[in-house]
Amino acid sequence: MASDRIQQRVLLPQAPFLPVWDPLGPTFLDTEACLCALRTSPEQGSNSAAWQCIGNQTQNIYAVTSGKWFHTANGGTNVNLSINDASNPPQTSRPLHFNANAQAFTPLTQERRSSMTIWDRHCTAENKSTFSTAFYRSWRAYQRDEVPIDGFPCWRPDALLLPVRLQSPEDWLKDGCREGFLCANNTVNSLPQYCPPLTQCQQARLVGEACVFEGRNVGMGPFEPIICQPGWYCPKSSNGNVTLPCPAGSYCQPGAATPTPCAFGSSCPEGSQNELFLIPIALLGLIDLIVLVALLFFFFRKRSKKKSQEKTSSSERALHVPFLGGKPKGMSDVKAAITGYRQIDDENEDGDHEMMPLEATYMPGRDGWTGFQAALDDDIPALRRADTINPQLKSFIESMQKATNAIDLGLSFTYDNLSFHPKSSPRPILQNVTGSIHRGSLVAVMGGSGAGKSTFVNVLMGKTTNTGGSVTVNDIPGKIKRYKKIIGYVPQDDIVLPELTVYENIVHSAKVRLPSSWRDAEIEAHVDSVIDCLELSHVRDSLVGSVGKPVISGGQRKRVSIGMELAAAPMAIFLDEPTSGLDATAASSIMRTLKALARLGISVIVIIHQPRMEIFEILDSLILLGNGQTIYEGPEADVQRYFEGIGFQFPPHVNPADVVTDIITGNGRTYKKIGDISKDALISHWAATRKARTTFGVPEGQGGEDADAEADDDRRSPLSVTPSDTRSNRKSLRIILRRRGATRVNQIWLCLRRAMLQQYRLKSAFFFEMGLAALAGFLLGLAQQPRGGVLFTGFYLPPYQDLSLSVNLGGASQLPLLKAIAIGLICGAPGVKVFSEEMLLQRREAEAGHSRLAYFLAKTISVLPRLLLGCLHFTTLVFILARPVIPWGIGLATNLLYFYSIYGLASCVSMVVRREDAPLMSTMTSLVVGLLSGAAPSLASVKRWRLEWLWRASPGVWFAEIYFSQLVEPFAYLYNVEWAAAVMGYSLGNLTMNMLVLLAIGTAYRLIAFALLFVGKRMRV
Repeated sequence: MASDRIQQRVLLPQAPFLPVWDPLGPTFLDTEACLCALRTSPEQGSNSAAWQCIGNQTQNIYAVTSGKWFHTANGGTNVNLSINDASNPPQTSRPLHFNANAQAFTPLTQERRSSMTIWDRHCTAENKSTFSTAFYRSWRAYQRDEVPIDGFPCWRPDALLLPVRLQSPEDWLKDGCREGFLCANNTVNSLPQYCPPLTQCQQARLVGEACVFEGRNVGMGPFEPIICQPGWYCPKSSNGNVTLPCPAGSYCQPGAATPTPCAFGSSCPEGSQNELFLIPIALLGLIDLIVLVALLFFFFRKRSKKKSQEKTSSSERALHVPFLGGKPKGMSDVKAAITGYRQIDDENEDGDHEMMPLEATYMPGRDGWTGFQAALDDDIPALRRADTINPQLKSFIESMQKATNAIDLGLSFTYDNLSFHPKSSPRPILQNVTGSIHRGSLVAVMGGSGAGKSTFVNVLMGKTTNTGGSVTVNDIPGKIKRYKKIIGYVPQDDIVLPELTVYENIVHSAKVRLPSSWRDAEIEAHVDSVIDCLELSHVRDSLVGSVGKPVISGGQRKRVSIGMELAAAPMAIFLDEPTSGLDATAASSIMRTLKALARLGISVIVIIHQPRMEIFEILDSLILLGNGQTIYEGPEADVQRYFEGIGFQFPPHVNPADVVTDIITGNGRTYKKIGDISKDALISHWAATRKARTTFGVPEGQGGEDADAEADDDRRSPLSVTPSDTRSNRKSLRIILRRRGATRVNQIWLCLRRAMLQQYRLKSAFFFEMGLAALAGFLLGLAQQPRGGVLFTGFYLPPYQDLSLSVNLGGASQLPLLKAIAIGLICGAPGVKVFSEEMLLQRREAEAGHSRLAYFLAKTISVLPRLLLGCLHFTTLVFILARPVIPWGIGLATNLLYFYSIYGLASCVSMVVRREDAPLMSTMTSLVVGLLSGAAPSLASVKRWRLEWLWRASPGVWFAEIYFSQLVEPFAYLYNVEWAAAVMGYSLGNLTMNMLVLLAIGTAYRLIAFALLFVGKRMRV
């Protein structure tokens, strides 16, 4: 049996627990796994007992005299004791060397020690009970003719003879046990070994887990190093001999060599595997509580204010309704009591003519007009005496006078041979259009579909390129675009901000466009006069609402749109289809308001399609177009006479506007039985007429009638003083233009205030976004929670690489990939709505002289609090549940920069994609950017495809690189992180650079979006 043990012992590299020779007396293994035996001293002539310790156990300890020798502590000669007898231990303080020549013991000098074998040199003769116990069990198993399980280096029954030595004696003596491992049984005589794992342990390793028995990590043999288990650490100072519980205030991941201190404010009880971030939880809870309290405060204040207003309204109604004791003045007071609208002025009836019953078939009498329409009640001489008009109109006129510096309120325009020929069109859309527009006149541009009405106005206002012809303003040659600060334009659609009230929409326009020298009180007084004169006082504080969810009526929305231009004190105003979408009563009311503005001296030019008779009759002049050319240009009073002069007959009791529309669209055969009625014929006839008038000295557009000249005089501003010459006129306009408009800094502040107010009014969208961010963070954190914060497992550093568990490199890149996708879903749609919902409004404001830069900066800044709160909700929940080994501050900053980038990307999408499609397109684009994070396919594969530049253009790869580095770098002492980074293609140690690149990409997106703000209209798909 001894020969079998010798054969086994020779095959095994080291097996100190396996006895090769039967012990003949007290025997033990010391702390270096040397075999120590009590035997008779080999000294000549001595029979005393002595201890011998050898490291090379393939030798028979009773047959050699090598190794270290020690005297017994108690002396004596008895060596025939039991194997585990400890009554006469070695005297370890005086190691000896047996001199074979002298046949005697000599003190062990350093020279003698260095001549020993490396195994014998480190013997200590200090009994290590765990080693000795295993040795005794193995010897007893041999005695019973059993397999000595305790003595073999591997636990696997079919692999008892297959350990793989991991370290050489020299390497062990130099480096000892590697950081993060427990090497409780390893010494120079029991070097670290690798053993084939048991099936159960192999399954655990394949899923990235260590083999666990009774809650503790175990090796596959007594000499296999064990990875330090979670919640414990294996200090390097002990050379891997002990494992200690992680102290309170620190946490220990698997393989911890030292405890990692918890961040300030985090919770780490004793034995923690990761830290619980308390400050983010407290911060998030505090912010949410403040928001909730603020909302409740505003809610109850609003309800209290509403009740107070209702009480006040009821009291006022009681004063006017007869059966409540009041003394009504008329039917209007009864209506006011029923509808809840207050009277603006006791001397005037309710001016909201749109609120009349649907069955009404009458128009209010002249005594019923208020606001601007009061100008229709007085003649021009009366209007020149400001003390004779109502206070509303007087206030407006005084504001206009101040804004225009007492120069003519209106502008006159002369245009000659206007044309427009798009590059993509084979023929011009507009050509040979010549005429003039007098100040203080209401001019209508009419024509059929495709006649060039809108094109004419756009060319006249300088909104279109590739144009020809010349324009003069108040006899000053130049483009009207230069005068955009004093010219208003009201588009066909009522482009207003639905989140703002009537007053807020108008006052913003006033503060941006009125002279910068005006004080707030003066601007607000002007806005009040505009609101009063537009008969919007009763809805002053009502939200405008959207077309889909209106709050005020369509006519009121149109007046708000007009009010936004009048708030800027314009000297001329263009309107595109101001009556479109309105009922007959509302349309008539709008047109009478415009007529009143013209009587005040403001030049009003409208594009109108087939007006009703009473609207047609209040027009001053007409510009009739067909095929992009002039069919008629002159007073409205002369149009019937002009067409009758060329053979058309106007039936009695027929709306002349309908007849004119039929004629200029080429459908006038009903009115002219014989002759050419084509548009080309009409165009040619007008050209000949205009040429004849010019030849005989008849002014353009007046028809040569004295009445027309008088009408033109009547259209002069009641407060105007006609300039004596062009030079004076030019100087006056230059002064006006120079004074108009707020400074850019002030515009940024005004736009920021408006944008923040919009954010407040869009509370439902804000809460939805916060809820979505919280839900995404919760689900993502929940998915990662089972990993316990262990998101990276790599190859152990040499020489322990054979002990590696299943490598998990994807975990460190999967988390940022999922985060990038989640953030794309959170930010894609809300980010695109920052601009896409307001592109038409922004274009309208820019054309009116508003600063695009101020608008863009304000909108960008206004969403930063929203962006930060969304990021805070998302990050906090992810970190609470997933608990990655990343400082919370770095995680928050990284996520915030990615939020910033995606919002910037969404801004770019909003500039080039239609509003209806922008949310979906933005979300899809954000997902694509997130997928380009370098996780799948890996960035290393992308490099082989030579497409790294494409991935690097995406913020996703920089975002993922930060997370990968932060998850991997803390384990550089344990794993081969350089190899892991090379496999995935990421770079390590570039935290600052990666964050700066993310910031730069987000900023670059915004710069691109700002550039697209100028050209996006042409690119919009």
